[in-house]
Amino acid sequence: MLPVKLIPSCVTAHTLSRRALSCTTILKSHVGGSGIFTTSETQVKIEPLDPPVLIQKGIKRLLLNQLVTVTGPKGEVSMEVPDFASIDVNQDQRKINVSVLNAETKLQKSMWGTIRSHLHNHVIGVNEGHLAVLKFVGTGYRAQLEKDGRYIGVKVGASIPQGLDVPEGITATLPAPTTLILEGCNKQQVMLLAAKIRDFRPPEPYKGKGIYVNNETIKLKNKKIK
Repeated sequence: MLPVKLIPSCVTAHTLSRRALSCTTILKSHVGGSGIFTTSETQVKIEPLDPPVLIQKGIKRLLLNQLVTVTGPKGEVSMEVPDFASIDVNQDQRKINVSVLNAETKLQKSMWGTIRSHLHNHVIGVNEGHLAVLKFVGTGYRAQLEKDGRYIGVKVGASIPQGLDVPEGITATLPAPTTLILEGCNKQQVMLLAAKIRDFRPPEPYKGKGIYVNNETIKLKNKKIK
């Protein structure tokens, strides 16, 4: 603990607990207030969600009563939005603004940036799409597509058949037996499927064998010597 006489006058008791020797203020995220730019082919539709969905978050409740649908050349994505969020679509400027009723409320402030980020991902997804590239590293490790590309079979050293069905809205391609590409409008669903496939054989730190997602890297360890 620093002596009181050495503590700068600009440091309060609150900031001292977080930054002992810093006089600067804590930067806050402004993601929620940033606008989302769209294209002329992007259509955003906001309608009431019937029936609404009630989610319990600790001692507070989150009421989802709005359904936002984003449509573009690649497809359509929908998301449920809380009642305190306001989404303003400016077709002339091709811009979407997200705001909340009370930015001082902890729940609303924490969800503000999340809603904006999800909506931004959906706008990108319906125009460009989201990709997840999986690489199979290891002797005999590979993937194969079955049932007209609706089932992904994985061979990563297990004695039993392993694989997953491809959900609607996601396309799987196999340019090489050791490279699998997943593409879809919904980034969350694409990365969720990639994570489930990775769980069949996560990268291990001694030989580096396993399933890698996108630009994932690991630090190799030295072999244990008894």
